[in-house]
Amino acid sequence: MLAAVDTYLQTERVTLHPFSVGDADLLIELDGDPAVMRYLSGGEPTAPELVRGRDLPSILAGYDRWAGAFGLFAAYETAGGAFVGWFCLRPEREGPLDEAELGYRLRRAAWGRGYATEVSSALLTKAFTDLDVRMVWGATMALNRASQHVMEKVGMTVTEALPTPEDMLAVEGSELGGFRYEITKEQWERQQALRP
Repeated sequence: MLAAVDTYLQTERVTLHPFSVGDADLLIELDGDPAVMRYLSGGEPTAPELVRGRDLPSILAGYDRWAGAFGLFAAYETAGGAFVGWFCLRPEREGPLDEAELGYRLRRAAWGRGYATEVSSALLTKAFTDLDVRMVWGATMALNRASQHVMEKVGMTVTEALPTPEDMLAVEGSELGGFRYEITKEQWERQQALRP
């Protein structure tokens, strides 16, 4: 259920909040679904001890690192409060603050409902109007057409083919590599000007 914490972003149907120390079980459930993890680990779940000892502490540290402006955020249905997954908008750990990664991981129950496109679009708006970001990027496996479709719908385009990371060589389609998508603030502003 929806946690009583600060809202990072709210769209028509989804609200993003910072994760809290008590949210490990949400991440364990999400990363425990083989379909969710298909293009990340070949369907292997993330071990609960890694979620508790590595992943969640890293997420929480990100809020301090970027003073809450960036990070990985828990996504809930605004109407019913159901956890739907997470979205991230964040610079690389040692990277410039004006370049941010857009990412998402959703529970299967939230697939095909337009949440990824809705929230990604709102995150681009936040990045380019509130956070002084110059460029937003995202990366996905070549076989992950659903993720590519989301990035294309929000105006991002492929800028380069990517080799498969060493830790993902056993994942289905790893031999095909992946793609890096980008959109600059200027490109985003041009797209906004063309909207009716």
